[in-house]
Amino acid sequence: MLKELIRQLHAGLSPEEAKERFKGVLSDVSPLEIAKIEQELVEEGMPREEIQRLCDVHLSVLKESLDNAEVLAPAGHPVHILMEEHKLLLGFADDLKSTARDIGESDDFGSVSEEMGHLGEIAELLKDSEGHYVREENVLFPYLEKHGVTEPPAIMWTEHNKIREIEKGLDQLLKTQRILNFQSFAERLVEASNALGEMLSTHFYKENNILFPAAMRVVEASEWNDIRRQFDELGYCRFTPEAARAAAGVVGVRSAERVVEGMISFESGTLSSEELELCLNALPVDLTFVGRDDTVRYFSQSKDRIFPRTRAVIGRKVQQCHPQKSIHVVNKILEDFRAGRRSVAEFWIDMKGRLILIRYFAVRGKAGDYMGCLEVTQDITDIQKIKGEKRLLD
Repeated sequence: MLKELIRQLHAGLSPEEAKERFKGVLSDVSPLEIAKIEQELVEEGMPREEIQRLCDVHLSVLKESLDNAEVLAPAGHPVHILMEEHKLLLGFADDLKSTARDIGESDDFGSVSEEMGHLGEIAELLKDSEGHYVREENVLFPYLEKHGVTEPPAIMWTEHNKIREIEKGLDQLLKTQRILNFQSFAERLVEASNALGEMLSTHFYKENNILFPAAMRVVEASEWNDIRRQFDELGYCRFTPEAARAAAGVVGVRSAERVVEGMISFESGTLSSEELELCLNALPVDLTFVGRDDTVRYFSQSKDRIFPRTRAVIGRKVQQCHPQKSIHVVNKILEDFRAGRRSVAEFWIDMKGRLILIRYFAVRGKAGDYMGCLEVTQDITDIQKIKGEKRLLD
């Protein structure tokens, strides 16, 4: 019945008529059911863009049942952190609209110098909010997808990009203010601030009342521990309340990971030895690893290797792989790496008309102990020619 309701709304049924026709089923609808409905409709062929276009209409019909939602999570829980950030961002948006309105009621830039300064402060806070969206997109959304909730995160990510576009336009407006006449600047400022305020309000409502409650239903307790740990790794916005990040309600322990036979387990995932080797060979750089005892242990076999390497080099002292005149430089780099005086050494040379960048990186363990040296060689000739932006595939 709920899916039929959505279909009829898309066919032109008014929200008021939909409420009357489906009032029996609307009273008990849950956020998870709404998320599943959107997902099933996409799987059945309804374009995602169409669901997104009328998402606000869905909410106008379902709002009454959603507004009865209880407190979702305690302080320290990832969902609680995100919702507290929502409150602050809505406050910034209201402040932006108020400041834009004051500027719009003035006559020239000279009379609004204080407001312009405050406007810059708000813009910086909004720019800092990128961390909020990054945490959702790179941590929360993948966990929802693991549990089969795929369409709502996809729709929310699309809305994140719309928010970014509005904020980018606002930033550009502030940078070009002096080349615009005051009236034009003020009108565009009011328009941008209203658009951002409306977008944030509807977007956060959807997340608070549909996405987050659905997440609380499907994500397991141990997984929330991992999510919080990964939130901490990515970092927070400078305005994220310290109280919201308290540890209460979440234990900062990683859940046990299933070990798959034949796979190499890393902190950030697993690969088979074949996959790992293919990945390393696919990189557009030449890699050579020298162990802590100065012997060559490994080299990648990229398609267009710059300096030749053969298996005969494995186990050879790295000093023996360089001409006599360069050995003192090699030894100096390795001594500095061991002593912790440096962690990177860089050189670049011209080779047959191509610019070759050669970098050495100290490889250290978690305790800071020296494990070896990684040499990375790359042809950067074409990279140096890059200008502007390229966002579309050829």
